[in-house]
Amino acid sequence: MDHKAFYAKLDELLELPEGSIAADSALADVEGWDSIAVISFIALADADYVATVPPERIARCRTAGDLAGLIAEFSAQHAG
Repeated sequence: MDHKAFYAKLDELLELPEGSIAADSALADVEGWDSIAVISFIALADADYVATVPPERIARCRTAGDLAGLIAEFSAQHAG
């Protein structure tokens, strides 16, 4: 997975300026990261990465890098 492209998609999803999100961005501090963003993230994961990510796993994520890890984990499960 191209992490730079993934973070750019999160920027777009959250309507933030390009380059706002990085691996170490704390989700609690990211403007717009709320329940609607979680639903949008689930749709993004499914549509762009063919990854079905359980909401309870998203809730445990603390950083944008954690979200990227979920995408990698669940898209790999789908492929295998």
